[in-house]
Amino acid sequence: MRPVRWLTPINGLTAAVLALAIGLAGLWLWTLPPAMPGYAGVRAAYRPSEAWLRDRDGRLLDAERVDFQARRLAWTELDAIAPALRETLVAAEDRRFFHHDGVDWWALAGSARDRLSGKRPRGASTLSMQLAAFLAPDLARPGARSWRDKLRQMRAARALEARWSKDEILEAYLNLAGFRGEAQGVGAAALTLFGKTPAALSPDDALLLTALLPAPQASAAEVARRACAIGRRADCARLQADAVAMLGPARRLALDPGLAPHLAVKLLRQPGMAVTTTLDRDIQRIAAAALARQLRGLGAGRARDGAVVVADNASGDVLAYVGGVGGLSTAAAVDGADAYRQAGSTLKPFLYAQAMEKGWLTPASMIEDSPVQLDTASGLYVPQNYDRNFKGIVSARTALAGSLNVPAVRTLLLTGVEPFRERLAETGYGGLTEDGDYYGFSLALGSAEVTLLEQADAYRTLANSGRYTPLRIRADDPKASPRTVFTPQAAFLAADMMADPGARAVTFGLDSALRLPFWAAVKTGTSKAMRDNWCIGFSDRFTVAVWVGNLEGDPMRGVSGTSGAAPVWREVMLALHRDRPGRRPAPPPGLERRAIRFAGDVEPPRGEWFLKGTGQAIVAATPPAARRPRIADPVAGTVYAIDPDIPMDRQRIRIATSGAVEGHRLMLDRRDLGPADSQPLIFAGPGQHRLLLVDAGGRAVDRVLFSVR
Repeated sequence: MRPVRWLTPINGLTAAVLALAIGLAGLWLWTLPPAMPGYAGVRAAYRPSEAWLRDRDGRLLDAERVDFQARRLAWTELDAIAPALRETLVAAEDRRFFHHDGVDWWALAGSARDRLSGKRPRGASTLSMQLAAFLAPDLARPGARSWRDKLRQMRAARALEARWSKDEILEAYLNLAGFRGEAQGVGAAALTLFGKTPAALSPDDALLLTALLPAPQASAAEVARRACAIGRRADCARLQADAVAMLGPARRLALDPGLAPHLAVKLLRQPGMAVTTTLDRDIQRIAAAALARQLRGLGAGRARDGAVVVADNASGDVLAYVGGVGGLSTAAAVDGADAYRQAGSTLKPFLYAQAMEKGWLTPASMIEDSPVQLDTASGLYVPQNYDRNFKGIVSARTALAGSLNVPAVRTLLLTGVEPFRERLAETGYGGLTEDGDYYGFSLALGSAEVTLLEQADAYRTLANSGRYTPLRIRADDPKASPRTVFTPQAAFLAADMMADPGARAVTFGLDSALRLPFWAAVKTGTSKAMRDNWCIGFSDRFTVAVWVGNLEGDPMRGVSGTSGAAPVWREVMLALHRDRPGRRPAPPPGLERRAIRFAGDVEPPRGEWFLKGTGQAIVAATPPAARRPRIADPVAGTVYAIDPDIPMDRQRIRIATSGAVEGHRLMLDRRDLGPADSQPLIFAGPGQHRLLLVDAGGRAVDRVLFSVR
C-alpha cells in the first residue's frame, strides 16, 4: 500500500492560481459582448425611413415615407445639430463623457455606495454604453439589468471608445436614440415634435428632448418636470406649455413642402432614396397654387380634381408635375397627371396637321359644318358640335380654332381612321392600343384615352416643328434623339391656326381665357358627358397642359371649355412669361403667304399660309356640278319607326340628293320616283327598302338601304 502524499504549499498555490485563471477566463467569456462595428460601417448601414424628391437645383420638393417600422430621417452630422442639444444631453446623461474610456468609474462607485446605504441608486450608464446597446440590441433586451448584462455593456462601450472618437459616438447616439413614439434620431424628433431642423433647436427644445430620452412615452407634465430639473429653472411655466405643445396632437411637418406628392409616390421606392428631378420648385408652386385657386372657385359641386404639367420645349424637361391638390377631392391619391382620360377635342390639331401635310387641306380650305350621319358597324354615327349649332361653310382655320366637330369628322374621312391612329401613336399617345376600327369616326373628336403627360409631349412636338422626343422627369433621364412625326410646315400651320384669336372667336368669343398678350397656340377639349376638361397650349419656350374634372368619373356641372382648365392654363402661362413674352415662331421654308378672299363672303378677307405651290387668291366652295352625285338623305342603315298616333300622310320620308344629279333618277324598290333633284316625299311601308340613284344610262351610282318598322 502506497502512502498518501499531501500537497505541498507551493503546489496548492499553483492550483489556486490555475483555478483563478480558469474562473477569470470563464468570466471573460461569460461577459463577452457582441463585436462592435466601426463608425463607417454604422453610417453605411443606416437606412432612413424616408425618401426625398428634389428639384433641378437640389431643393426639396417632397418626402415620402417608405419604411413604416420607425421614423428615421437622413443621418444628421454633429455639426448640423444645435450646440444647445449636445451640451444639454452630455450634462444630463453623461457629464464626464469627454473624460472616461466608455465606463464612468466614479459614477459606478457612487451607484454602489447608494445601493449599500439603501438609497435609490443613480444611473451610471454612459452614452457609450447606451450606444453599444443601440448597436447590439441583445445588450438591452427587456429585463437586462443583471451584473452580467452591465459588464457586457461596459466591455462593449470600451471597445467602441477604442475605435471611435468622442464626436462619432455622440453623433451616432443622437441619430439612433428613440425620442417619442416612432421618431428615431434627432432629425425625426426635431421635425415631428417641433417642425424644425436639428440645427434650429432652441435651448428649451434641447431641454425637452433630453428629458424625453429616459422615458419617451412620459406625459407632458413629467417631461416638463424633468426638463425643468435638468435646466435648473426656477420658473417652469414656459417649459410646461412647450411640453404640452410638443406632445400635442397637432404635430408640425413644416420642413416637408409636400409640393409633388404624386410624383414622389411614383419615383421614390426605396428608403433613403434621393431623386433629383427636372422640376423647378418655383414653377411647381405656381402651377399648384393656380390649380388650387381654380378648383376652390369652381366648388366641389362642379369639379373636384385637376392636374397640371409644364414642359420646357427645347429640352423636354418637365418643370411642373401637379397630379392633384387635394382640397375637396374624393380621390386625392390618384395621380391626375398620369391617369388615362378621354381626350375630347384635343386630338384635332394632329388630325388637321396630317391632312395639311398630305396636301389634302390648307388653312383656307372650305369645310361644311352641317348635320352628317355616318353608317358604322354599330349603327349611325351623328356628330354634334359642342353648342349644338352648325356654322355652315367654314374654313379649316375656323374649324380647328373654333373646335367644330363635324368638320373634324369630315377631315378624318380624308385621312382615314387607321392612318390617324398610327400618327397619334407616333406622337407619344401610348394608350391607343386598338386598331382604327375600334375607335371609328369618333377618334376625330377624342374618344381615345390619353394622359396629361402624353398631351403635353404631343403638343410640345408641334411646338418643336413636328419633332418628337420623350419628356424627361428625372435629372438622369437620357436625352433622346428627335424623331420627325410631322413636317415642319404642317406643325407650323396647325400652331398658327390654334394661335389665331379671330378664328377662335366663332366659338369662344374675342376675349376668352385663351387669349394672352403674347403669341401662344392653345386648344381646349371636353370629353363625353362633361367628364374631362382639357386646355393644352404652348409658346415658343414652354408647353402647359391642364386637366380639370372628377377622378371618380362623374360628370362636371356648369364647366365649359374656357371656364374649367383654361383659367389655370392662362395663369401659369402669364407667370412663366413674366420675364419675356412668347414670340411668334418664324415660318419654315416651303410655305408662302397669300392675301385671299372667300367667294360669297363666307369669311372676311385675310392673309393666309399655304404650302408652296398650293396658294390661291380666291377660295370658294366646290360647285354642285363638280361634286359626286350621291344620296344625302336617308343615310344608309337608317331605321324609321311608324308612329300610330300620327296620321299616315304626315309620316313621309324626304329624299335628298347632292352633287351633279341632273339627268339622274331615283328608284325605290324598283319603283321610279322621278328626277333625282325633285326631292320627293315618299311613304314606305314596314320592312327593308333599297333606294338607288341611277344615271341616264340606267347605271346605279349610289345606293342606300334603310328600314321602316
